[in-house]
Amino acid sequence: MRAALSDMYNHSWRLFVLNLALSVVAVAPLVAALWAVPALVLLLAVGPFAAALMHCAVTVQQTDDLRLRDGVVGLRLHWRRGLVLAALIAGVVVLVVTAIWFYAPRAWPVALVALYGALLFGVWQIHVWPLAVARRRERLGAVLREAGRALGRRPLASIGLAFALLLVNAFGMALGVLPALTLTLAYSALAAAHFALPPPTEEVAS
Repeated sequence: MRAALSDMYNHSWRLFVLNLALSVVAVAPLVAALWAVPALVLLLAVGPFAAALMHCAVTVQQTDDLRLRDGVVGLRLHWRRGLVLAALIAGVVVLVVTAIWFYAPRAWPVALVALYGALLFGVWQIHVWPLAVARRRERLGAVLREAGRALGRRPLASIGLAFALLLVNAFGMALGVLPALTLTLAYSALAAAHFALPPPTEEVAS
């Protein structure tokens, strides 16, 4: 997390622009849903922009350099994969909410299992997104399996980082400003990239 903080300081204005773009894409469908609930489907557009932000985080982690155009490059390279991952997350959210709503009054242990699975799924994302971007030439199924193995190798550390990033983003929201102004999304991407990916020398060697 210290490395992510240093990277964020060194590339703060570029990360601010990227963080702002992702925040706007995420907030716009939520605002539109106040008038038309089907607008929530537009949240799938968050996936490509999240992949672009992660591309920039991986670029910083691997090269210690970042240009604003890297965000455009990331969007062009990873928009399909980002869309698929966003659809996967949306499907899991709908499934878990439905399961909890249905089983909570009837069989609460099943609802607890669904909730536990959802939390574990969220922790898994710390590995999924950096690997999906860094290994874009590999099939997504292979990347998802590798992310699962990585989570299995470091379960406690993964849970600890997920909890820490949850607190960071919650603190940013508690300040009463958009995450765009607190850079919590960009920081989370950097922290995940440093955690999930090997150092540059190891990556090149592999």
